[in-house]
Amino acid sequence: MDEEDEGRVDPTTPTSRLLLLRPRREPFEHGLLPIPKLIFTDGTLTLTQLKNQLLHHHHQQQQNPNPSSGPVDPEALSEALGIPVDHARLVLDSLASVLPPRGRPPTVHELVLFLYLQSYKRLVPRGHRDSAAVADVWPSTSAFDGCLSALSPIQLVRSNTRRFMPSQADEEAHQLLYLQKHMVNILALLAESVEGEGDESLVLSLERFEHLEFLIQFCYKGGEGVPLSQSASFFANSDPDMPAVPVPAAQVHDWIIGKIAASLENNAEKVTTRENGSLNTSDLDVTMTDACISQTRVQSCSSPTASSIHNNLSCSSRGETFVEGFSKVSVVKKAADIKGHSVKVLNCHDSVIYILAPLSYAIVYGCSDATVVLGAIGKAVRVEHCERVQVITATKRICIANCRECVFFLGVNQPPLILGDNHKIQVAPFNTYYSQLMEHMAQVGVDSTINRWNEPLVLGMVDPHDSLSHPAGVSDTQAESATCLDPELFANFSIPNWFGVESPESTKDNPFVLPEIYLASQRKKHSTSVEIQQAIRDLEADESRKREIACAIHVHFKDWLYVHRPLTKEYGPPRQNGRNVRDVLSSVR
Repeated sequence: MDEEDEGRVDPTTPTSRLLLLRPRREPFEHGLLPIPKLIFTDGTLTLTQLKNQLLHHHHQQQQNPNPSSGPVDPEALSEALGIPVDHARLVLDSLASVLPPRGRPPTVHELVLFLYLQSYKRLVPRGHRDSAAVADVWPSTSAFDGCLSALSPIQLVRSNTRRFMPSQADEEAHQLLYLQKHMVNILALLAESVEGEGDESLVLSLERFEHLEFLIQFCYKGGEGVPLSQSASFFANSDPDMPAVPVPAAQVHDWIIGKIAASLENNAEKVTTRENGSLNTSDLDVTMTDACISQTRVQSCSSPTASSIHNNLSCSSRGETFVEGFSKVSVVKKAADIKGHSVKVLNCHDSVIYILAPLSYAIVYGCSDATVVLGAIGKAVRVEHCERVQVITATKRICIANCRECVFFLGVNQPPLILGDNHKIQVAPFNTYYSQLMEHMAQVGVDSTINRWNEPLVLGMVDPHDSLSHPAGVSDTQAESATCLDPELFANFSIPNWFGVESPESTKDNPFVLPEIYLASQRKKHSTSVEIQQAIRDLEADESRKREIACAIHVHFKDWLYVHRPLTKEYGPPRQNGRNVRDVLSSVR
């Protein structure tokens, strides 16, 4: 189902069916920035002042009677938050990447919701179900053990016993519980004041209410999405020419809290207790001083824990494809194989993963000694806790966090964002193509004329949103940036033609222009290859001798690739030594 289709509802759907609320994953997964000045502990106080300041500024600049409908000025945001202008632009770009698809820039009210969400603390994704099999192939040591930090990213994940690590279902439950706890403050940021006393003085218009689409979605049990304005009886079927009367914020709060409780209860009935027990809901959230104001409004329920949500809720598990737990294989996913608009590549080892499809979001997590090719990603890619992984992607933006010895071959429209505890990561220009790549890039809006692969933006060493523990003292250490790959180690990566007969519109070359220094290196390699082939043909020797010489060259070239390792994966199952020379050579042109 496309993003644009998710909100459509069949008019014949019975109204008696259970309406379920679920969080939008995108802001939680791709919208968190480890900038200290964006994380507020005073609830709505600072954000209300910021909202009023930005609305006043926009009203003065635009003379707009409805200032909430206009875009946010990065210079004004920089001044209001006391952050550099490039960080303010990063905030707005990040916000734009996680908005529901509307084709307009973010508004002030969406911005304050985005900033409020910076108080959220992420859970660690669950490990592979077969922990024994994973432990058998996962690297037990790292080249960096004992240097700069106690554990490598993979070991750090493994050190949290796998059976206690939360699953995707746990994360969604965590997000629901966060929204349940903080909804009173979220609504206060959207509400308008009218004459009255106490809570009755805060009301929500339909326009303000619809800003909640940034955080939540509704669907009927079974999967059909419902527009937010049609999900609430107090705004349903309102006439655009005669706007609905604003509703007390307290009434909206009670209704949303009831829907959250119903969603949690519905899933608690469908699943059995996980073998590793339950998570403590009191530990699921970052405390805020006024987060529990008016919690007496919350409707009583069976107190479901984070472990009570399960993937079998169709409207919460839809829209996402998982590639998980592969070892020593090649995996190909084309557009027809993809469910929804996002993909997650999790816990893959010593494999080649091809995701050749137009998508909005992609996450690569907990992989080692792998090559991951992501086709065209229109909004955001996140690569986290990976070791010795090569990622090739054409995308609008990418975030790299807590990775080691990884190489990123990028066609990226915004500066790569570097977060957390990274070591020896390298960036390089995009280096591949497949027949439908340009078509896919056009579908998701990736611009081949803009490539900012060599302009990494480095933020803090410690990510306050990450629940993984960090070594003592790293908060005082400057975060490590990425270096540019040596042009002598740069090579094109050849993707087999899995798409059948090519057409005149097929992509036949790298859509991004290579920098001259990398292009010169490619020409030199090609020229050397031609000279070697010609020298072998000119040898005065029989065919068996020529084959022997060619084989010796291949062996030495294999050893060179293993040492330099920009890309060294084979398409088929590896031999005993893990390398297939002929396949490696066929992947490097």
